[in-house]
Amino acid sequence: MTTSTALLIADLVGVAVFAASGASAAVAKRLDLFGVVFVGFVAALGGGIFRDLVVDEVPPLAFADWRYATAAALTAAAVFWLHPQLARLRTTVLVLDAAGLALFTVTGTLKALDAHVPPFGACVIGMLSGIGGGLGRDLLTGEIPVVLRREIYAVAAFAGAVMVAVLHGAGQVGPLPLAVAAVLIFALRLVALRRRWAVPVATLRPPRTGDPGAGPRW
Repeated sequence: MTTSTALLIADLVGVAVFAASGASAAVAKRLDLFGVVFVGFVAALGGGIFRDLVVDEVPPLAFADWRYATAAALTAAAVFWLHPQLARLRTTVLVLDAAGLALFTVTGTLKALDAHVPPFGACVIGMLSGIGGGLGRDLLTGEIPVVLRREIYAVAAFAGAVMVAVLHGAGQVGPLPLAVAAVLIFALRLVALRRRWAVPVATLRPPRTGDPGAGPRW
C-alpha cells in the first residue's frame, strides 16, 4: 500500500468517525435529521478544510472529492437512524472523538510535511486539523469546546503530531509508523479521560477590600 493510499484511507476513516461523533452529540441534544447530518458534516470536515486551505490546496478535498462529503453525510444519517442501538451516547462520543482526533492529527501533519511546511508549523497544522472538527461540533451543540477545558486534548494531538514529524524526518512514513502515532494519540486521550488528567487552570479568589492587586493565582 502506498503512502497516498494509506493517507486517503485514514482521511476517510477519520471523516467517518468524526461524523459519527458529531451526529451522536447532535442526537443527544435532540436535533432533527437535518441538524444531526449538518453537525456530523461540520465535525467531520471542519478540520480537513482548515488543513487544506493552510497548505494551499484549493478547493479543499471536502468539496473537490465527493467521497468525503458522502462519507460524512451517510455516517451521520446512519447514527440518526441507529441511535436507539447505541448505548451510552456520551461514552460513544468520547471514544469516536478520540479516534477522529488521532486520525486527523496524523493525516494533517503528514500532509503539511509533504507540502514542505517546516516541522514545527506542520505539527501546529496537524494539531489544529485534529481539534477543528470537535471544536465545530461543540459550538454547534452548545457545549464549551473540549479544547478550551482542562482535559488533555490539544496536548495529545500535538504530542502525536511531533511523533509524526520525527518519523517523517527519519524516513518512516509507511502505514505502520503512522498507525503507531495514531494509536499514541488515541491512547493518551482515553487514558487522560480515564485518570482525569488535566492541565492547570487559574483559581480565582475574591478581592479583599483595599487589595486592588488581588486576582487570578495559579
